[in-house]
Amino acid sequence: MTSALTDPTEAPSSGDALPSWTTDVTRNESSLRRFLAGLPGVDPVGIEQRAAALATRSIKKASKLAAIDLAIAMVDLTTLEGADTPGKIRGLARKGIDPDPGTEGVPHVAAVCVYPDLVEAAVEQVRGTGVKVASVATAFPSGRSSLAVKLADTALAVRAGADEVDMVIDRGAFLAGRVGLVFEQIQAVKQACGSARLKVILETGELATYDNVRRASWLALLAGGDFIKTSTGKISPAATLPVTHVMLQAVRDWREATGQLRAVKPAGGIRTTKDALRYLVAVREVAGPQWLDPHLFRFGASSVLNDLVMQRRTQLEGHYSGPDYVTVD
Repeated sequence: MTSALTDPTEAPSSGDALPSWTTDVTRNESSLRRFLAGLPGVDPVGIEQRAAALATRSIKKASKLAAIDLAIAMVDLTTLEGADTPGKIRGLARKGIDPDPGTEGVPHVAAVCVYPDLVEAAVEQVRGTGVKVASVATAFPSGRSSLAVKLADTALAVRAGADEVDMVIDRGAFLAGRVGLVFEQIQAVKQACGSARLKVILETGELATYDNVRRASWLALLAGGDFIKTSTGKISPAATLPVTHVMLQAVRDWREATGQLRAVKPAGGIRTTKDALRYLVAVREVAGPQWLDPHLFRFGASSVLNDLVMQRRTQLEGHYSGPDYVTVD
């Protein structure tokens, strides 16, 4: 997709087979632990200063509309509430297909994200539109259950037609140093996904340090995750710019080391157009222009779409259209 921030690039690809060093690294838990411990440390002051500096950059008016459209096309429109119903999911899907009814040229979102038992309702609504259906799985949001339960949860979503599965890692196992267990569970869920893409949720707010975020990111990539995702949206803090910088560095370095393109999804706490555009600047400057594509970067959000639509109208009409003039959830 051509954006306001980059020239057109070739279509993203997964690259060739993984190089042999990855097999050596993952042959047992000891080698995996040594590799993760040997990753360069993250300078907290440096990463936070760079994130803050990039966040001050502005996108000029001529490019802002294209950037807003790109952000809309990157949204995983999400509802993950216990009171969700098939009717609510169908309404959410309709909004994802046509975010601003009656206005021409507005792109559809990348996906709608729901619980496994509601995937079928979403699939029926989005069929033929290009909008994907994503489903959380693996004992979301805690990730604390047996592998058998996690695989059954994944299978439920895939059988119902999910194009993408968002799994959560066992943070307790990771923080206890049981990286082999986390690796094996990600691998098993990836296999259970079949052709569905796998997003691995790290729940970075519980990982405590940027070094842990880097290690968890590489662990997920080594295990086969198609995306690394910040958060469930149920824990505070959720997505932050510095954490996303660390994850963007991970996929950039993974590309350099393996030739494979993997994706990033910040989720939770991204509510305004200004927030979204700051993340797009970070994507371009940290990972590179090729990641400015919904295949390689997503926003996990429930409310940012509303503000993107309002700000889009502002760009076109020259005045601010408040929530009374757009559909607000």
